[in-house]
Amino acid sequence: MADSTQTLAGPPQAAKKPQSFTRHGVTVEDDYAWLRDAGYPEVTDKEVLAHLEAENQWFEGRMAGQQGKIDALFKEMRARIKEADKSVPQKDGDYLYWIEFEEAAEYKKWWRRPVGARDDGSADELILDEVALAEGKDYFNLGAISTSANGKLLAYSVDDNGSERFTVHIKDLVTGELLADEIPGTLSALVWVADDKGLVYSLANEQWRTDNARLHWLGQPLESDVELYHEDDEGFRVGSSLSANEKWLLIGSSDHETSETRLVSAADPLGEQILVKPRRKGVEYDVDEREGVLYIHTNDTHENFRLATAPLANPGEWTTLIEGTDAFYLTGTDLFRDFYVVEGRKTVGAGAGLDRIEVRYYDDPARVEPISFPEASYSAGLANNPEWHVTTLRLTYESMVSPSTVYDYDVAARTLDVLKVQEIPSGYDAALYATERLEIVARDGTPVPVSVVYRRDRVGAGPLHLYGYGAYGISIDPGFSTTRLSLVDRGFAYAIAHIRGGDDMGRAWYKAGKLEKRTNTFNDFVDVAKGLVERGFTAPGKISISGGSAGGELMGAVINSDPDLFGAVVAHVPFVDVLNTMLDDTLPLTPGEWPEWGNPIEDKAAFELILSYSPYDQVKAQAYPPLMVTAGLNDPRVTYWEPAKWVAKLREVKTDRNELILKTNMGAGHGGKSGRFESLKETAEEFAFILWQLGIEG
Repeated sequence: MADSTQTLAGPPQAAKKPQSFTRHGVTVEDDYAWLRDAGYPEVTDKEVLAHLEAENQWFEGRMAGQQGKIDALFKEMRARIKEADKSVPQKDGDYLYWIEFEEAAEYKKWWRRPVGARDDGSADELILDEVALAEGKDYFNLGAISTSANGKLLAYSVDDNGSERFTVHIKDLVTGELLADEIPGTLSALVWVADDKGLVYSLANEQWRTDNARLHWLGQPLESDVELYHEDDEGFRVGSSLSANEKWLLIGSSDHETSETRLVSAADPLGEQILVKPRRKGVEYDVDEREGVLYIHTNDTHENFRLATAPLANPGEWTTLIEGTDAFYLTGTDLFRDFYVVEGRKTVGAGAGLDRIEVRYYDDPARVEPISFPEASYSAGLANNPEWHVTTLRLTYESMVSPSTVYDYDVAARTLDVLKVQEIPSGYDAALYATERLEIVARDGTPVPVSVVYRRDRVGAGPLHLYGYGAYGISIDPGFSTTRLSLVDRGFAYAIAHIRGGDDMGRAWYKAGKLEKRTNTFNDFVDVAKGLVERGFTAPGKISISGGSAGGELMGAVINSDPDLFGAVVAHVPFVDVLNTMLDDTLPLTPGEWPEWGNPIEDKAAFELILSYSPYDQVKAQAYPPLMVTAGLNDPRVTYWEPAKWVAKLREVKTDRNELILKTNMGAGHGGKSGRFESLKETAEEFAFILWQLGIEG
């Protein structure tokens, strides 16, 4: 591997402080448990902070020799971004709304103008200025934002340290002043009700769990806020929204496999709540309403979901409107006044795994109008369509070679009108690139889809970057990326492994990578890498890989099992201390995560399985590939000590001298630094590390 000038005497090695616990008759050693500050979420332990700072210094020292490459990468990545840019205005009520970035700005501004006003700037109204709100802050994240139905009030929430505990503010759009109403500690959408006199939100409790839906009356003290619903199951989370016709407040509660919904009149949020159907383990559903009929999207009879209807007067009496099938994964429905839209993915045959959008009609169930797109591999979906009565639909589309495109789809004419194509100021010629949708057979005989993009002039088995996630039923779509071009233009092929654990190929695909089948996810990723070698895309040791959060767990698992396959690894906020986290029910996410990973507290088999793959617990005395790890001190999702403990243990036992560096953002959380250019710098660091370790200059 390439080397850089070493500026410190050696990498920091955390002190070993032997600690162990016994569960289900198995004793587990954990010499680095002390890196968890006992006062968390406050991190004040001087020894812990000193170790994290030492790791940051080591990171900076090892990366110092790559600063020229980082700067060059950042410059070219930034040159692909249209700095002064705006979204396509969208009508909502009496106004057209859009967002806008100014030249060199890290954050956006939110604008509107009255419908029918001249598009010359004279009627434009700045309703929220993120640039001003973020001024002087190391971190800034706008959470929820919601305009009242009458257009006179704006509710928004802000997190300024990465902890994902947001403070709500309410702005009078007539006067421009902030109201005295301020709600700290939220983690939710903001929903206007009761003729814009009330705002529904959810507080995060001490364990960062949203177990409530609350109503705040404007002008009243927070102490008088009303709890509309409280969830007693610590594994469930509560969220609120409006029905598409805005007549109903929908209060939902769910974990990763079970849900239930209540409706209450948005005009009378303190009125009688209608429980659609009581929760039943393993059954998920979401609801909307039109003309006294409920439309229920549910997996109660088929894992790929069906669409059912029920009379509002008898909400638990469900009648199938669209059957669930093995061939189509129905991911969601959107109701409009005169038609509804079905979104999903085919799961068999040509086009399997790709997005499909269909327009359907209430009065003619047999009338199905799919929206066609031009490429064989792509990502497409509904964009923001806030109004109930529409004749056109706003859509987004992209592929691994086609920049993001915004369309209006004329429902009657069935035509697509291009409104905006992502502009790349430094230049981009799609004809120089090719994309493929491959299938690579995993060790158990399952074909795993893989999306690949590369330059057409690429020759031979060159470097390849492989990305994966594989958890929570989250699909990784084959979309466009301007940053990715910095690798592809240097001879890389870039591949996305659509591994089990995501729902890329339907709900069964998700189930085949969770709980007792979790190791399928790791095996799929390794087998895809080997399959890409066999197909001549690359060679062992020329593969760089990356993943974040649960995808960071994936990184840890595959370098434990197949370290020689990979030449550089980047693990962002990696969920690697799986066993300890799932055993600790005081942590924010743990009880809600048991349906995904298993409950090792009560279930011996789950304990043994998680122990067998948990990356931290399975670190062994072997050579590991070069590894870059990131963490966030304020991250409530993957706590900072998981990557810190993992790196400490790797430093202790690994037998190689390859790079191992850890960077902890001391003022950020799960998503890293905020701001469009600050976050871009972190991507430039990541790519510079990959190029350095693969020995690629330029």
